[in-house]
Formats: sequence, structure tokens, C-alpha cells
Amino acid sequence: MLALYNNAYSTCSQKVRLCLHEKGLDWEDRQINFRLEEHLAPDYLKINPNGVVPTLVDDGDIIIDSSVICEYLDERYPEIRLTPDDLVQRARMRAWMRFLEEVPTAAVRVPSFNMGFLPRFEGLDRKQFEAEQSDVRPIRKQFYRRMGTSGFKKEDVEASFEQLGNTCRRMDAALESGPWLLGAQYSLADIIVAPLIDRMADLGFSEIWDPKYPRVADWYARMQARPAFQQTFYPGARMSEFLPLSPAIAGDA
Repeated sequence: MLALYNNAYSTCSQKVRLCLHEKGLDWEDRQINFRLEEHLAPDYLKINPNGVVPTLVDDGDIIIDSSVICEYLDERYPEIRLTPDDLVQRARMRAWMRFLEEVPTAAVRVPSFNMGFLPRFEGLDRKQFEAEQSDVRPIRKQFYRRMGTSGFKKEDVEASFEQLGNTCRRMDAALESGPWLLGAQYSLADIIVAPLIDRMADLGFSEIWDPKYPRVADWYARMQARPAFQQTFYPGARMSEFLPLSPAIAGDA
């Protein structure tokens, strides 16, 4: 029995859901409610001490970290392969995965939080915010402290957009060799970046790649056409569907 503790609009959860659907696996969807802080509850922290989603449970074995989960699933259930057999191509895929985790995965959180989640902290002073929001998070304490109740600063937002633009530039160059990041083969690299591109589109920032990087726009259209993508992004899986979005930089019209 596969069970995934996840959240509908978490980009890291979306990566794993996309992988599960691409592989055609049966799994139990265990939703974690962020508003109720279920990801910080003692019972959840016992299985994921990082206090984040997703967490995969496979017949009692616990696997954490979205990219690690995707690789685990591809090795554990190899009937549909999402990793190249060729060692050089596999290394290229893993280099993409490392870059995607270190750069755009972190960058996309900055506009996401500024635009959608700041109202949750209204009325909290700094001391309350740290006690109730930032300092209770095992690995995101400093991220929340840097954001504070008023959101990330203009320079933080601009830096995140620069990183996302650089990601699209790299993608566009790689896509010259084929429809997917590794050329002909669809892989975990495409899966891991897909929710990040979709999040920026949902926030209204598709101009990061369109029309500047047309191969990225075409890649995104191919991703959206895949049945697994449509299963992953069900109603309620995008921020704009249930949150009023504010400007990415506080004070902008």
C-alpha cells in the first residue's frame, strides 16, 4: 500500500503526485491541511521531522523529500521508467534535479508567500510571529523570519525572479535538442520542474518565458496535455483558485 501525505497546492507535493500518476500507481491520498498546521503536529513530525510535505509511506517504509521520493518510486516500481538507462544521461538528469531543488524550488516560494499567504499573519507582532509561526518550523524558521509579517523585501522578490528567469533560459537551451529536458526522453527532470512553471503561470508571470523562451512555452503546453498532469492539477490545486492574490512586491499597484 502506497500512501502520500501531501497538500493540494504544494509544489513539492505536485511533483510526487505527477510521478505517481505517470507511473500509473495506486496510492492513498492523505491530505495535510496547512491552515490547521497538521504538518507541524506531533504525529506528523514523527514520520517527517522536517515538518513539510510530502511524505511517502510504502508498506510501512517512510520516504521523505520530494525529489528523493520520485527517484525511490522510479527504482521501486520500474515498469514505467522515468530515469535514463544511459549513465551519462542519468547524470545529466540528476544534475538538473540538483539545480531545480537548489534554485527555482526555493525561488518560487518568495512570490508565492508574498502574493497569497501574508493575510494569515495579520495582527501578529514580531514576538507573536516568531513564537507561533517561524520558530515552530524545523527547517523553515529562517525563511519565515526573513519574510516576517510584512513579506519579503523588493530585492528578495527581484532576486527570485532573476533565478526563475535563469532557470527558463537553461531550459530553453536544453530543449533545443528535443521535446524534453534530456532530449527525446521524458524524465524526472521534467516532472520536478513542471509544478514550478505552473505556479508562476498561476501567479500571472508567464512572461518570464513567453515569448522570450518559446521552447519553454511549447514544453509547458506538452506537459499540460499529459493525462498525468491533468490528474495532478485537479480543481483546488492552484493558489489562484482559492486565494485573493496580492502584488508580488508590497506597495505595487
